[in-house]
Amino acid sequence: MKKNKRVLLASLSGSVIEWYDFYLYGTATGLVFTTLFFSNQDPAISILLAFATFGIGYAARPVGSLIFGHYGDRIGRKAALMLTLIGMGGSSFLIGLLPTYGQIGLLAPILLVFLRLIQGISLGGEWGGAVLLATESAPKGKRGLFGSVPQLGVPLGLVAGSFSLTFIAYLTTDAQFLAWGWRIPFLFSAVLIVLALWIRGGVPETDAFQKQKDSGEIAKVPIAETFRYHRKSLFHVIGLKLGDGFFNVFLMSFVLVYATTYMDYSNEVALTALTIGCASMIITIPVIGYISDFIGRKIIYITGLVLMFVLAIPYFFLIEQGATWLYLMQAAMLGVVWASIFATQGTLFSELFPAKVRYTGLSFGYQMAAAIVGFGPMLWAVMGDNYGSSPWVFGGFMMAGLAVSLVLSIFIPDTHKVSKYESDGVPVAVQVEGLISNDKEQQKLKKESALES
Repeated sequence: MKKNKRVLLASLSGSVIEWYDFYLYGTATGLVFTTLFFSNQDPAISILLAFATFGIGYAARPVGSLIFGHYGDRIGRKAALMLTLIGMGGSSFLIGLLPTYGQIGLLAPILLVFLRLIQGISLGGEWGGAVLLATESAPKGKRGLFGSVPQLGVPLGLVAGSFSLTFIAYLTTDAQFLAWGWRIPFLFSAVLIVLALWIRGGVPETDAFQKQKDSGEIAKVPIAETFRYHRKSLFHVIGLKLGDGFFNVFLMSFVLVYATTYMDYSNEVALTALTIGCASMIITIPVIGYISDFIGRKIIYITGLVLMFVLAIPYFFLIEQGATWLYLMQAAMLGVVWASIFATQGTLFSELFPAKVRYTGLSFGYQMAAAIVGFGPMLWAVMGDNYGSSPWVFGGFMMAGLAVSLVLSIFIPDTHKVSKYESDGVPVAVQVEGLISNDKEQQKLKKESALES
């Protein structure tokens, strides 16, 4: 029991800090970077440029998933996760030291983009590793619950990042906040990273990877084996993440710009609504994770997608009605509906891959989808400039992405009944996509079958 608690704490702590840094940037994009790093007389162009760098962080995540997925599938989950923390913490700390456009001109946004790339690469390897640290160490019958714990890093990290900026904003004048106040939360990430490294340092390698290593079945090139034997599962993950991914990015980042720029809400109201939604997620995620161990991940996932599809347009209509509706809809859509999907996502996706390529398959599929949805804010900035806050335009966009995920969700296996975790540590004849992966073994079985007939 003590080991399980340490594993969950290690998985959660690193995840919280990584997402704190990543979403701290997202929050600062709408409040700070549009003014200090992308100065332009046209506010719409400033927003577009600033969110282009936000999207670059998402685009870099598949690169990180390949680098750290390869390392995690060949060397170990723990070692890869230590490196992702260092990359994220170092880049965030340096962002807090960057001079602004007014001080060094064009070099300021260039350096900001470079550090955002490092953030994206680091997070690309962190999410999958944190999920596997929990799920591969989970006791029998608790994989869904354990897999939901690192997912708490998203709301906790976002609340921490948003709260830190809000707290500093309350303590400073607008001029002080733009001059130096916004830097404090970025610099503080260095302290958090040291703490997380200490916690993770005392956690052993996962049982599933250790069994795989002991069996000698370590993939030479994990991404090649993933595409050769598990591309169906890989494309499932990408498609399943697209629909809720667009809405997730909107609900957790662009909503600040949407509410303040196109609907004239104050920064405080927009941040409060986001905080309410995240606070609701903290309750929903572990509860749904626990329930998924009894009824399965697939049914919960499909139910969440259907609800999000039905509520897409009403969400945008209702938040136009005032702050109270903004609070309620953020709590409902982010804190309940999307949280239900996200609670099962890590466990469900990991159950589609065997241990030898699980880090790579899980991470690359998820982060490829993230790279696509990460440019959503750029599209929405253009949509907002042309159509204002039109619920039909924004809601219709979300429904199109959700429709793709809904169709694909019908064809995924019920991993509550049959999971790739069942083959962990099995040498030679490892099952992949319903086939035996060893080519010689396949030929042998075919010959034996022919002789028998």
